[in-house]
Amino acid sequence: MSWDPGRYLTYADERGRPFVELLARIDADEPGVVVDLGCGPGNLTALLARRWPSARLSGVDSSAEMIARARADHPDLDFVVQDLREYVAAGSDPVDVLICNATLQWVPGHLDLLPTLVRAVAPGGWLAFQVPGNFDQPSHTIRRALAAEPPYAAQTVEAASPDAHDAATYLRALGGLGCAVDAWETTYLHVLHGEDAVFDWISGTSLRPTLAALDEELRASFSAELRRRLRVAYPDDGGGVVLPFRRVFVVARVSRRPIVQE
Repeated sequence: MSWDPGRYLTYADERGRPFVELLARIDADEPGVVVDLGCGPGNLTALLARRWPSARLSGVDSSAEMIARARADHPDLDFVVQDLREYVAAGSDPVDVLICNATLQWVPGHLDLLPTLVRAVAPGGWLAFQVPGNFDQPSHTIRRALAAEPPYAAQTVEAASPDAHDAATYLRALGGLGCAVDAWETTYLHVLHGEDAVFDWISGTSLRPTLAALDEELRASFSAELRRRLRVAYPDDGGGVVLPFRRVFVVARVSRRPIVQE
């Protein structure tokens, strides 16, 4: 699956607001090493550089397209093309702030990754992440239901589908690893405009694996039917389409003597 940075950035303000609110809860004064895992096109990584200008900052993303855009837009920052699991498993210098925004939902079984993420953080450092929590909403359920119907099911059966847990699950998991955890949830009400506003929104993120799995002919018919169903589920009353979007936030302070479970 490839990513389109331009399409993703269409809703840069809406997608960036949770990052800003996550960042505000990290109480780190002068961290030496800061890493943005799943940095995307780098627009939010630049906020980290403003917050901590003296830190050694890196942005990591598995998408070559996203990293190319990040390097072009922010040539003064360091960006790396690498899967986040490989990055943290490599065991480089301990990180003082490890932030992961709207990325872990793409990592199957990412609860099992939490001990590795904690080990990557220096004692007393910070692990912060945010994931969508709206997978029970029509923007996801309609896509999954349509993809499971013939003739699409045969081609989409192995397509990646994002998923995440609630705040309490992350709190318990990280608490068990010796972290002091602040976890919460927020539901945003995004007002979108355009005939197929919700389709346009998901086409930059959760819809991409499904479309990539379909051949050209089925992709066209799938898109047309999905647009129709989404218009019914998200009607425009004349003031735009309201898209409720629940997000889950976690900020964990790693103990100076962390209890890390294998």
